Amino acid sequence: MAYQKSFEKSEYADRVARTKQRMRKTGFELLLCQDPANMCYLTGFDGWSFYTPQCVLVHIDEEMPIWFGRAQDAKSAHITTDLPAANIISFSEPLVHHQTQHPFDELCEYINSRSWSKAEIGVELDAHYYTARAHRHLVAGLPDANISDNQELVNWVRLVKSENEISYMREAGQICSAVMKRAIELLKPGTPQNEIIAAVYQGQVLGLPGKFGDYTSLCPLIQVGEGTSTPHLTWSDEPLPADSLVVMEIGAARRHYHAPLTRTMHLGKPPSEVSRLAEVIVTGVDAALEVSRPGTSCEEVERVWQDVLNKNGYRKESRVGYSIGLNFPPDWGERTASLRPGDKTVLEQGMCFHFQSGVWLDDFGAAVSEPFVVTDTGGERLCDVHRGLVVID
Repeated sequence: MAYQKSFEKSEYADRVARTKQRMRKTGFELLLCQDPANMCYLTGFDGWSFYTPQCVLVHIDEEMPIWFGRAQDAKSAHITTDLPAANIISFSEPLVHHQTQHPFDELCEYINSRSWSKAEIGVELDAHYYTARAHRHLVAGLPDANISDNQELVNWVRLVKSENEISYMREAGQICSAVMKRAIELLKPGTPQNEIIAAVYQGQVLGLPGKFGDYTSLCPLIQVGEGTSTPHLTWSDEPLPADSLVVMEIGAARRHYHAPLTRTMHLGKPPSEVSRLAEVIVTGVDAALEVSRPGTSCEEVERVWQDVLNKNGYRKESRVGYSIGLNFPPDWGERTASLRPGDKTVLEQGMCFHFQSGVWLDDFGAAVSEPFVVTDTGGERLCDVHRGLVVID
């Protein structure tokens, strides 16, 4: 059976064209994209190969990008992309984890062979898989080039989603909703945490009829009791106590497009301070999503949320949201626009965010987060799970 590509050739061509528009504005002649999400966005390339050096090159005068990576992963490029064979370049196998040499030595040789050695080159200095060693070899191998940070150029191109992308986001939201509902059903005193997470993983991958789930960029997170006062704890095999607060953040992905979701549950009758915090959070999210329309800035959305918290005696110091979409581990955030003070990014229809409403106090915390799409009528929720503190008797 032929590999089912996520998008038509025309969509990738449009992405490359918009990337080149930004390149012209910023003066770059050549981009080296090592972020696996950017590689996938520009070409469709998909494979668990980002643990070794690889990249996609975009030259201002080349019609199509060029894939550069490990030889045994080149077939993945042939299968998952529409790149011509001449645009799929492999480096020598002995360079994998070599003590002194590096795959980018051969990348420099290729760039020199194309007469691009004096180009204005943009690299992804803050990408998770762009290492200091890779950069050192690139600079040494291209002494006449002007190599600088492209400041997430392709990530910003990704910020506004096409209708096809939003379709995957909505499907991810449907899967995520089903998984969270199932996880909540399993929250019983005495149930080990890892059993709940195992069910989450199963649901994420099984997806829904006709809509399989991809691996997500972030593992499921669960906090219990005092652990809810910090957001990024993972599971243990400890059984759930009979009277406890539980916060879970999970996600689902369709063709690597994500919908994350957080919900707060309490086993037994919740303390009044927990119920009150959850109620304020929900009210704040509702108000913020109401104003999440084209023309509103990111900081204005955050201000609406913060006003609700402040009127009720709370405050959130960290950002309350960030852009989401296509991504690979270790994070589903796009590293571009954030819902926080000082971010003047103006919302456009088709932008997608995770409104991460977590408020973490000294002894406990709560979150009722929402992934959403910016529309003319406000933020369209991608998930449909009870919005409020879930009390489990």
